Amino acid sequence: MIDAPIHPAEQFRAFLEQGRFMLQRARGSGAHVFYPRVAEPRTGATDLDWVEASGRGVVYSVTVQRNRPPAPDASLALVDLAEGPRMLTRIDGIAPDEVTIGMAVRARIVDEGGGPFVVFEPDSAA
Repeated sequence: MIDAPIHPAEQFRAFLEQGRFMLQRARGSGAHVFYPRVAEPRTGATDLDWVEASGRGVVYSVTVQRNRPPAPDASLALVDLAEGPRMLTRIDGIAPDEVTIGMAVRARIVDEGGGPFVVFEPDSAA
């Protein structure tokens, strides 16, 4: 019996379950890719390897998601990763109204019952 290949999104989730934030990188161009896929978006190259993400980023844009009490409001942001890709995420560890464009942030993996995912917090070391 031949094992079915793991799809990139499933592999990404498996890494998160191990506590690892991984990105794909094309061997030929060196470009990092997010969201996980089978080919590099600009070139179509399929020479993608998994590499550890630095976890560093900068807020590119942000909006506050206003929730009906008792659910707290949340900040949803596009974060430019140090490696180049941009990802949609949540900013934790700070009041949603205090998140600013250009703020340095650092990733962490959380699991709130629906499986692990990446959120960001202000990076005090930046």
